[in-house]
Amino acid sequence: MIIFFSIIGLLLITYFLVTKFYPSFGGDVSKKEQLVYQKSKQFKNGKFNNVNPVPKNLGFPDNIKLIFNFFTTKVENGRPKEDLKPIKTDSLSIANYKGEARLIWFGHSSFLLQIEGKTILLDPMFGKVAAPLSFLGANRFNTDFPLEIEKLPKIDAVIFSHDHYDHLDYETVLKIKEKTNHFYVPLGLSVHLKSWGISKDKISELDWWDEIMFDNLKLVCTPAQHFSGRKMNNGQSTLWCSWIIQSKSENIYFSGDSGYAKHFKEIGEKYGPFDIALMECGQYNKMWADIHMMPEETALAGLDLNADKIMPIHWAGFKLALHSWKDPIIRVTAKAKELNLPIITPKIGEEILVKETASTYSNWWQNL
Repeated sequence: MIIFFSIIGLLLITYFLVTKFYPSFGGDVSKKEQLVYQKSKQFKNGKFNNVNPVPKNLGFPDNIKLIFNFFTTKVENGRPKEDLKPIKTDSLSIANYKGEARLIWFGHSSFLLQIEGKTILLDPMFGKVAAPLSFLGANRFNTDFPLEIEKLPKIDAVIFSHDHYDHLDYETVLKIKEKTNHFYVPLGLSVHLKSWGISKDKISELDWWDEIMFDNLKLVCTPAQHFSGRKMNNGQSTLWCSWIIQSKSENIYFSGDSGYAKHFKEIGEKYGPFDIALMECGQYNKMWADIHMMPEETALAGLDLNADKIMPIHWAGFKLALHSWKDPIIRVTAKAKELNLPIITPKIGEEILVKETASTYSNWWQNL
């Protein structure tokens, strides 16, 4: 018994030392900042909350079972047979672009958006693993990107949806922070950016339903049903959200991560219709269906938003759940067809014109 408790104590000490001194874990919200966040309807009892009482608090045995199942369950076709090969672009084609609003997918939930002469990154995550330490996660599905992060030209803005490792990556932020003019984040997330050397003057924090003008673009921080945290002891200390990017002629919705709930319909009624909705679709399981949509729900959410077309995201990047890597795209395309909802499925790196409705994309994943 003494040996057992000694091992537990050593592990706890090691954990707190690693999280304190290893920068990828990010910062911590101070008591002073918590007082500011009390003004938010989402902030109660010292943490941020969803409208619905989720996520469910799992007990210690449930968490152990979940971790055990994840690492011991063999998933057939859990990742592509070989690395996904993106369509390449170059820095000049980005820097000199003068055309209509377009998106370039970098895999998972990361995008480059060019609109109204601006270059914007959405949840840029170019790390090898979705974890604070390299040995804690499996490699992403693509080792190459449409454009290497070091070759990205000036970035006018970066938008983050929440602080999980597959969306907010320490090494990525270090590589883009000097070439980025401004960061837009939900409440609390600035603590990580500031701990990584970004001035608070370059960061705007928003609550749900807050609107802010970025030159001639309107950015709206909208609800999501998810959670946050980069350590065992700071869950729900920062807010999570979805985003709307509006110009005079374009209207774009970016879901971030979310379970299926009534907020999609509320957003659609208030800000829709959308030219395109970039919709979470992947890394789901019945055990955590309240914070990650099933593929069929992704299509239903697209209808709720009154989107002209949807694009499934949050797949083709990392294995973070116990389903085949193709399962999300197969199921969501079938449901979208049933609902007569236009859906686009571009390759990583393929140009997506925001207003285009006639573009067709191959089922490129079929033989991979």
